[in-house]
Amino acid sequence: MYKVREGEPSYAFLTDLESQEKSRYGQPIELTVKDSALRGESLTINGDGDIGENPNRYKQHGFYLNADNCIGCHACESACSEKNDVPAHIAFRSVGFVEGGTYPNYQRINISMACNHCDDPVCLKGCPTRAYTKFAEYGAVLQDPDICFGCGYCTWVCPYNAPQLDPVKGEVSKCNMCVDRLEVGLKPACVSACLGNALDFGVIENIPENREQAEVEIPGFPRADITRPNIRFQQNKPTEHEMTRTDSMPVKYHREHHGEPFKATVDKKQGHEKYWNFKKLLTSHESAHVVFTLCTQATMGTFILLLLGNLVGVESLALLKTPVVFPVLLASLVIISTTGLYQLNMHLGKPHRFYRGFYNLKLSPVSREIAGVSLFYLGLLGYSSLALFEMVIFQWLAMVFAGLGILGALIGGYFMYKLYRIPARPFWDHWQTGSAFVSAALIYGALVPLVVTVLVAPSGVAVQPVIATLAWVMVAGLVIEGVGHIFHARDMKKRGNEGAGSYYWQVTKYGKSYELRNGLLALALLVAASLALIGIENIVGLVLLGMLTGMVFVTGAIGRSLFFVLVIPTTMPGAFFWKNDGFVEHARESGLAEMEQVGVAYERHHKFKTDELMATLKEHSLLAMVEEAKNILKG
Repeated sequence: MYKVREGEPSYAFLTDLESQEKSRYGQPIELTVKDSALRGESLTINGDGDIGENPNRYKQHGFYLNADNCIGCHACESACSEKNDVPAHIAFRSVGFVEGGTYPNYQRINISMACNHCDDPVCLKGCPTRAYTKFAEYGAVLQDPDICFGCGYCTWVCPYNAPQLDPVKGEVSKCNMCVDRLEVGLKPACVSACLGNALDFGVIENIPENREQAEVEIPGFPRADITRPNIRFQQNKPTEHEMTRTDSMPVKYHREHHGEPFKATVDKKQGHEKYWNFKKLLTSHESAHVVFTLCTQATMGTFILLLLGNLVGVESLALLKTPVVFPVLLASLVIISTTGLYQLNMHLGKPHRFYRGFYNLKLSPVSREIAGVSLFYLGLLGYSSLALFEMVIFQWLAMVFAGLGILGALIGGYFMYKLYRIPARPFWDHWQTGSAFVSAALIYGALVPLVVTVLVAPSGVAVQPVIATLAWVMVAGLVIEGVGHIFHARDMKKRGNEGAGSYYWQVTKYGKSYELRNGLLALALLVAASLALIGIENIVGLVLLGMLTGMVFVTGAIGRSLFFVLVIPTTMPGAFFWKNDGFVEHARESGLAEMEQVGVAYERHHKFKTDELMATLKEHSLLAMVEEAKNILKG
């Protein structure tokens, strides 16, 4: 249990005596009934089995920020980091700001933000490993880094940037509400350290002494309707109609009249010049997701075409099951699918804990996607292993695996789409995400058997019917892709929020890459249609196939990479340096990240885990015997 210091100041103690029955969201503040079995359990802090005597132990607590008082001293950050032994490149609590006006009427609003221990924590629902728990004690949402395997999905879905993915250890951690201090009646460390009396803490909806407001909106604070956060604000000083961010995000906050809420809109701070930015585009942190999604959608599309072609009476696809084409096609699918799964798994902070991805099938779309894709992969492997045998029993088993594969493709594909429909990431939260995934399954699902057929089909076999069919499938996929992009661009510009900011980046920061993708997409459509009509019986057809293959690979790589790098979350603003993606990028490129005090770290968790694994092997395995044998031989 946390030890209360001698002479602890009075402002460090919780003072709530009474509370309301319900929060503004209609949720009961008393989280359990008095006779509930949930009461009377220890949080077992530091191995201590005692139970805190806080009279409000089972009521929802939350933070309170008086933005008028916050001076941006960062004492709250320092106290939190010291108390929780947080490394320099991670911060459970951070202070960002927005500014407006000009001299002499310049104004700056500081926002101190940590986890808001929401009524509806999307991190808990999204986490595939069940590393999150919302406790009846204080309503705290706590996370266990030891359970986390470092997928980072909670950092995507949280609107407030509360979960922190450590690029060194490859695991997530976050604010724990200082429940050990609450158990002995003390406020969290950040609140006790606040110099300006801006931060406070207590039972939610209780307005602290000498305060008069308890709002859920403030300029720069992300929308509250996603998770119903337990934080309240006071901000009485009049603000400008437009408040800007000082970080690299092309977003600002605007309102037409005083009293209206601020709304996020585009801040064209980077001008209108167009750039390529190929290196940033194709080597982002999410490049593994690019490979995984494209490979998986391609193999799912091919597998369904291969199996359903005969069932729905598409006779031209029967050539895919000829003795020469069929085994090569199946081997190609297994290789492509395995490549995608390997890339995804190695992207995890703790790849050896991949099996934990199945832990939260009840709530997490990630767990459901993993289950569906795994079922598909099992079906693909089983079908590929048995379909080539002539015996009836093997054919029967092969069809069972085929059914599992199709079922897995449908489940995995659907939840692959659902996991990206994240309200905190407006650029993804659009039906075009689904159309892009379907089009990829059609385009690459037809391209794989098309290329295999051309390369390995025996001479003298009429391949034009299957080539035409597959080319028309690609045409359909390319049309769906193009139409989706048109509607997506139109809707993003209309929304005016972070999605519009993503679109602004799309036509400026990555403008030339974006135009290249669009041009190749249109050209690929024409080439695919031409290939369907001409076939490959002459050199022109082969040239068209080569062009088509190259173009769809380039459009796929650029388009899917744009999908990941362009997204702007509805998160709190950063500062000039801290929590500023632009500065992080600069620090890593310039070498400033080598200085620990800068607060930026390179992504080292794969090397960290490899070194850790090798050390373990040397200590406990055959490798130690080999090393010992070498030493004996040298002696």
